[in-house]
Amino acid sequence: MIKQINFQNTPIVDIVNDILADSARRGASDIHFDPYENHLLIRIRIDGDLIDYAEVPNTYKDYLITRIKTISKMNITESRRPQDGAIKGVIQGKELDLRVSALPVSNGEKVVIRILDYSMSLEGVEELGFSEDNYQKLLEMISVPNGIILVTGATGSGKSTTVYSILQRLNTSTTNIITVEDPIEMDIAGINQVQVNSQIGLTFASALRSILRQDPNIIMIGEIRDNETAQIAVRASITGHLVLSTVHTNNSLNTIERLIDMDVPKYLLASALEGIISQKLARKLCPHCRAKRPTTDYERAIFKASLNKDVEEIWDAKGCEHCHSGFSGRIAIQEVLLINQQIRDALSENVSKERLREMVYGSGVVSLLQDGLNKVVEGLTTFGEIIRLIALDDDDKLGNNIFLKRALESTKQALVEEEKAAKRNEINPAIDNQPKPPLTDNNLAETLVMPVNNGNATFTSQPTINTQNGSATINPTPTSGTLPINQNTNNQYFNNQGV
Repeated sequence: MIKQINFQNTPIVDIVNDILADSARRGASDIHFDPYENHLLIRIRIDGDLIDYAEVPNTYKDYLITRIKTISKMNITESRRPQDGAIKGVIQGKELDLRVSALPVSNGEKVVIRILDYSMSLEGVEELGFSEDNYQKLLEMISVPNGIILVTGATGSGKSTTVYSILQRLNTSTTNIITVEDPIEMDIAGINQVQVNSQIGLTFASALRSILRQDPNIIMIGEIRDNETAQIAVRASITGHLVLSTVHTNNSLNTIERLIDMDVPKYLLASALEGIISQKLARKLCPHCRAKRPTTDYERAIFKASLNKDVEEIWDAKGCEHCHSGFSGRIAIQEVLLINQQIRDALSENVSKERLREMVYGSGVVSLLQDGLNKVVEGLTTFGEIIRLIALDDDDKLGNNIFLKRALESTKQALVEEEKAAKRNEINPAIDNQPKPPLTDNNLAETLVMPVNNGNATFTSQPTINTQNGSATINPTPTSGTLPINQNTNNQYFNNQGV
């Protein structure tokens, strides 16, 4: 529902304050001011989704943007170049810490405000949603006196929250912690924080060189962006320092490859790397309205393939007055790799990616997909949310299992189409007043089925399931035939050699 604002009778100062405070109260992470030809559209991001908030007539658009630039200490006369600013203070009784970015676009200036929320970092690593196994791995990796620990994920995946939580735990009176950040997102008492300023030559790399002469125990680098920073960080970690940093990669294996691409010598990487935490954020089910439903044959097959569990019921989103479309907040989906001696030897010996994958995911690592599905079973999020979130090509634990990848991709496509249809129906309910059919294997493009015994798997154009007499009927392509099956009793994946 678009919020109606009385621009004629309300001072622009009060309007801006109300937008900022109301967005924060709603739990928004970002506020977008998008200029159009005839109006300015305000949108807020809640639980990862942008929703329309209000429309501003062109008559008042410039006044609104000027007010935001003024309180964020930007140059209000400059509209041709990008600018960054910050707002910190108490607005309508709520303490806010905001980062502001202005970007010139074709219809004016687009402004985005990031609402910084430190509550999760202040609560500690115990409250970040780690499974018990992953939590113990995290404690083990941060207990080492030197080495490099990397937190990876896309922008907005909660990397800074995780890093700050770790720093809070390591921050004691006996340690000297120095950070180099761009920007400093959270002020922590007892930690020396350096703000990067490229205009005067204070880059990550130059700051790191000086930090090494400051007798640090722990160094935190806001982000490893270039080859020079990566190489200095790794060399610092093997000279008696514990280094924390973030990298924009999707999973553990991709992170190792990225560091190698940054010309970090493999022998240094093998001795320096202690652990990798990869994460994404999934929308969390509202505890007030979530409802159980039975799993489809299709979903049970995917749970069996990924977790080796027989899952008969899962939770789904409904929607109520306490949430946004059945979701309230977000939860981290994590993959934690603790580097062991076998992986160190493999890095030093320059083994192939396939062999390295076997070592990484054969060392007890729970992949992002598996951690997400475990949290579906626990009722924290939905099956559809995890399938939308996890890029199948990024989940290296799937390896070359083309049948599982195809099945999950079909699920994702079907969920996307279902979501589009739901949105169209919200705009015009007359389009389709009939209830949506349940998501089953019969309305998906393909079906994954586990073989029961060694034998042949037949496939036809019909997406049906039959596990009788040691064969499985599947539908990878709209044709028919027979495939030899070599069943692996450990993971029960299809051996798709020659397919």
